[in-house]
Amino acid sequence: MSVQALVIHLPRASGRRVQVDRLCRELPLPVDVVDAVDGYALTDEELRHVGDAFRHYPRYPFALLPTEVACFLSHRKAWQAIVDQGLDAGLVVEDDAAIASNAFVDVLTAAIDGLAPEEIVRFPHRERREHGPVIRGRGAIRIVEPRLPALGMVMQLVGHEAARRLLAASRVFDRPVDSFVQMHWIHGARVLSARPIVVCEICNQLGGSVIHAPHEGILDKVVREVQRPLHRLAVSRESAHYRRTA
Repeated sequence: MSVQALVIHLPRASGRRVQVDRLCRELPLPVDVVDAVDGYALTDEELRHVGDAFRHYPRYPFALLPTEVACFLSHRKAWQAIVDQGLDAGLVVEDDAAIASNAFVDVLTAAIDGLAPEEIVRFPHRERREHGPVIRGRGAIRIVEPRLPALGMVMQLVGHEAARRLLAASRVFDRPVDSFVQMHWIHGARVLSARPIVVCEICNQLGGSVIHAPHEGILDKVVREVQRPLHRLAVSRESAHYRRTA
């Protein structure tokens, strides 16, 4: 099976280069570094990918930040590399990911073994109550199908057909990439999740996030805090409806 790691890295984020080099040494796969799209240098062509907020239901309640657009486009570059290089799968890794367990290789092996072309296997960096049936694995190492995938894009194993479906469904997008991947009924890829937790996010150790939220007043913060759980509930309901009717 042809599998390669694709580490997404913004070249101007020089403080993260040491971690990229560490990932290149520690990941048990051939590694290709994918230059991330710079949110502060988006072209008109790149911005054509961004659609209005009513493209998909449930409507995403917030305006996309330039850096969120760039993050989505960077993942699209990684998915495109999987397709263009004819890989069976690509392990897409953000440059603030770190291996956090000696069990990492065993969990990665379980994710690769039996991977269907249309599957995505998430490697979450924290427990977020992703409940669902065990698809494969043995003992503590298992691959589950969450009823609603959690957010976060630290690391995912993306099958060739899953990459193709993600690309086709995101020619225009209206929300951050993790929110899009969560909505499995939109893109048609099967989203799974690996256990136990074997990776972590070390963003704060690398100088903080490169996705900066705008300055908000108190009222704006209150509105966002109300809208977030309402949006999560709407997505959860839509996911449950899809699974009942699929």
